Amino acid sequence: MITSQTQKITIRLTPNAKQNKILGWEEDLFGEKTLKVQVTAIPEKGKANKALITLLSKEWKIPKSAISIIRGETSRTKILEIKAPYPDFCHSD
Repeated sequence: MITSQTQKITIRLTPNAKQNKILGWEEDLFGEKTLKVQVTAIPEKGKANKALITLLSKEWKIPKSAISIIRGETSRTKILEIKAPYPDFCHSD
């Protein structure tokens, strides 16, 4: 039986980039992991946030509705909540 898992991940988003791309995981001095992502959309009226969710949805093969921004709507550093039936789908190194 597959049960729904909820994960929170930290994203460092670079808007207005040349291409939409997940750059990979980065670890800070405290051992906290941050996923670096770049999108071509401009950071205006939520366009970059929508592009981020679309990119992650396609890459991780989960519905957009399973991804929500819980902190950092207007910041480059965001905390996302992922609701999906995959235990470690977004932590592949």
